[in-house]
Order: sequence, then C-alpha cells, then structure tokens
Amino acid sequence: MKLNPVEQLNELVWGDMLHRHGLPGRVLSTSLRYLYAVLRDFFSGQLTMRAMSLVYTTLLSIVPLLAFSFSVLKGFGIHEQIQDQMYLFLEPLGARGEEITDKVMSLVHNVDGRVLGGVSLAFFMWTAVSMVQKVEEGLNYVWYVSEPRSFARRFTEYMAVLMIGPLAIFIALGMITALQNQSIVQYLVQNEIVGPLFVATSKLTPYFIVAGVFAFLYWFMPNTRVRVLPALLGGLAGGFIWASMVIIFTTFIATASARQAVYASFAIAIVTLIWLYLNWLTLLIGAQLAFYIQHPEYLRIGRQEPRLSNSMRERLALNVMLLVGRAFRDPKRSLSIQDLSDSLQIPSLTLEPILRDLEGDGLLTTNEKDELLPGRETARITLREVLDVVRSQGGTGSWREPRWEKHVDDVGRRLDEATVATVGDLTLVDLIDEAEQEPGTGSAAGDGHPVDED
Repeated sequence: MKLNPVEQLNELVWGDMLHRHGLPGRVLSTSLRYLYAVLRDFFSGQLTMRAMSLVYTTLLSIVPLLAFSFSVLKGFGIHEQIQDQMYLFLEPLGARGEEITDKVMSLVHNVDGRVLGGVSLAFFMWTAVSMVQKVEEGLNYVWYVSEPRSFARRFTEYMAVLMIGPLAIFIALGMITALQNQSIVQYLVQNEIVGPLFVATSKLTPYFIVAGVFAFLYWFMPNTRVRVLPALLGGLAGGFIWASMVIIFTTFIATASARQAVYASFAIAIVTLIWLYLNWLTLLIGAQLAFYIQHPEYLRIGRQEPRLSNSMRERLALNVMLLVGRAFRDPKRSLSIQDLSDSLQIPSLTLEPILRDLEGDGLLTTNEKDELLPGRETARITLREVLDVVRSQGGTGSWREPRWEKHVDDVGRRLDEATVATVGDLTLVDLIDEAEQEPGTGSAAGDGHPVDED
C-alpha cells in the first residue's frame, strides 16, 4: 500500500530506514528527529506567542532593568566602561541602533531614586523583576514545569541574577574590548602557537559569549534540574542561530531603505520590535532543543496529552505516595517531581495531574525547596483515600447528576466494594513498612539516588 506524504515523512524520521546506512545514517536520523521536534513546536505557535510577550515586557522594563544594573556597577566604579559596550546589542540596526541606545542610556541616567516616591520606586523595581519572571515563565513552559519558584526563592534568586548579572556582562564585554585592543591583538597574532587559533576564533568570541549567556539561562532559570551538557548544547545552538540571524538581519537593514521610506518615522520602531522578537524567539528555540537533548522521550509526542488507563492512574497514585512517604521517613532524603519522573521512568507531564489531584485533596504538599512531602501524618493517610482521588473524583461537566442504568450502577457498586475490601483499613504507614521489609524492592527515588533516563 502506498503511503501518503505525511506517512512517508514519519517513516523517514521515526523509522529505521536511515539507520540501515551505518553511522552517517544514524547521525542524519537523529538530526532529523530533533529538527522535526523543534519545527513542530515552532509552528504550533506557543513559542512565538511567548516571544511576543517577552517583547512587550522588555519595552516596559528595559529602563528600570538597566538603571538597576548600572546602579550595581556604579558601586564598583565600572559603569562608565560598560556603557560603550551597550551599543553592540543593537549594532545590527545600523545607525538607528546607535540612536536608540543613546536615548535609552539618556533615560537610564535620568533615573534618580531620590526623586521617585515610595510607590513609584516600588513600581520601578517591580517592572525590573518582572523581566526575570517572564523569562522564567517562558523557560518553565519549554521544560514542562507547571509550578513556578516559591516567593522566597524568587526573591533571593532574582535578586542574585540582578546583582551578579551586570558584573558577568561587564566581564564578558571587557573580554571583547581586550581582544579589540591593538597591542594585545598584535602580540597574539605574532605568537607562533596561539596566532593561527586566535585569528580563527577572535571574530567568534562575541557569539561564544552569547552562547554562554544562553546556556546559563537554560541551566539556572527553569524551576527544574537541568543538566550542564544539555544546557551547553542548547546554548551553542542558540548562539549559532543568533549569529546567523545577526548576519541576515544586518543585510536586511542595509537593503531596506525603500521600506523605511514607506514607514517613515515608524520604521525604526518596527525594526526594533522585530529585532527584540527574534532575539527572544532564538532564546526559546535553543531552550527547546536543550530540553529535547535531556528528555529525548518527548521528541515524538511533544505536548501531546498522555492517556492513562484507570489501572495505571491507581498504581501511579499509590506509587507516588509510597515513594514520598519513604523519603519523608528518612531526614537525609528528599524527593522532587524530577526524582519521581526519573525513578518511575514516566515523564513529569504525566505525573503532574496526579500530583495536583493528590495535593488538592490534602494528601501531598511541597516545601519552599519544591520537595514533595506527605500532606499529613502518614498513619492518617489511608490507601482508600489515595485511590479515591483517582477513582471517585471528577465530573461530567453537566449541572445534573448522571442517570446510570440500574444494572451498570450495580456493577460499579460491586467494583467499589471490592476495592474497599482489598485495601481495608490499610494506611500509608502499613504500605511503607511492608515495602521496606521486603529486600530488593527499594526504588531509586526512595533510596535518595535518582536514576537518569538517558
């Protein structure tokens, strides 16, 4: 039977057709799968919508954010050195980019905390922090994280980013300036050992710095555990896309004089919005790739809603409570959603609805470190309550009660009675004791040693 084009594409990407051609075929097949997944997520529209949201937040918070950063740099006496490097970011816009940077820096220097009132100063600080919060929300979406940081963690970690970030940027831009220093360049070029390498890599230094910033954001900002290697690979991919975009966008600006004549004074505003949008979109695409590198099990399904059978939901709820209870019993152990995902070999996207239902019924809770804990004493949590969360709760969406056929209702009642008879009065403590008495039944999460999926 002849396959249609969509089926042929799926067979090429997800089948073993290319694997038959040895190592080159496997490399090509893997590359096509990652490219397919990223393009699928791009055309779904969610990444573009979040990039546009970040553009709007940037317009509101760019002046407060820069003002806060420069106030930090003033404390170290290095704010004047970094000001000249601010023009690099809008360099692809040409002469207009320099004009915009001058206006933004003029607004930043006009900000005086002594002149602002208490409410105005609080709003000023809130707009600066909202920028970091929006970045976290965007990366949390990419990493399938439904719960943001707690307020305490947000405050401390956001302030750390706002305090340390300007210094890191100064060091990075200082490296670029040093590389552009004529005496240093001449010395390195004339050196027989590092000369050829320096010539080949000096022009790429700004792009490596951008890739490093992307990698740091991928590793630090999502409210989940991100491994270093996926963050680095995603950062390098994002840096490569950004470098390519700079070349294309600069060429476009240089040849767009006719368009600027049509849009007149609005042209620079439109071009600036497009440039900001492309930068944020690049950041999110690199994050999406980093996620797939760490979690290749999502490559094919993407954000497709998982379908769990009733039996799997019951076993999953009991297993979650068992692992959480065992970790809580030992003060040296802790358990996060990612630990559960690694131990059970189930994506966190599948776990989250069950965890949300258990937490809503008071059987599960989290602390300020986002560690999972029993909602109350384990001796007071019955297995019947755990099963009721996934068996009995829910509704049809109608304002009226369903009208069951009598014989079907009788069968359902007997099934409920059989479940109650099976678990009896057993509590979570009984289940934990039974599990710990049997050697060899401990799981990775329960023993405090999560297992990596890949």
